[in-house]
Amino acid sequence: MESFSALIRGASRHQHTAAGTSTFLSDLLGGRLGVAAYARYTEQLWFVYEALESAAGRLAADPVAGPFIRPELLRLPALERDLAHLRGPDWRAGLSALPATRAYADRVRACAAHWPGGYVAHHYTRYLGDLSGGQVIRDRAERTWGFARKGDGVRFYVFEEISSPSAFKRTYRELLDGLRADDLERQRVVAECKRAFALNTAVFRALGEEFPLTA
Repeated sequence: MESFSALIRGASRHQHTAAGTSTFLSDLLGGRLGVAAYARYTEQLWFVYEALESAAGRLAADPVAGPFIRPELLRLPALERDLAHLRGPDWRAGLSALPATRAYADRVRACAAHWPGGYVAHHYTRYLGDLSGGQVIRDRAERTWGFARKGDGVRFYVFEEISSPSAFKRTYRELLDGLRADDLERQRVVAECKRAFALNTAVFRALGEEFPLTA
């Protein structure tokens, strides 16, 4: 029988591919957009992770979501350090969410408040993505804009307390396989994973509209 983690991975493969091949992300990683686009993308991430992590303390004792709340994953401090580097010490004054980002963060916040299984779906799509494809973004950003290796500007992608990302991801998938949920609830979680990828792709689409390449 297919494990739950494998089921999630397979069911969301199409959405994952769509997010990873968005025009905005391709242009960003290809060096065709400037650092301002990278800073704007980093700013959007702040809103999503603020929604995720502001609920972490409350959900730590939850029987469904609690096992996934790991302090070594938390990204907000690193994001804020990156934004200070990219936008200066007054970065909060200019912070603004795109409508697509607001919709994404609102959905995360709603799941955190009312549906722990849905929160796990968003937790999975974000953090395991950071540990995987996020490392490609870090490497390209360092090469393209000259950030110090794993330094300010790309600290969001640096998990200093995780010595082996591959081992951590295996442990995380074991937690997914042991998720305290019946078959119907697991189907709902899979559907929410797909929704999370769609919300993320919508943010990329909006960023692409804000930073179109000139012909």
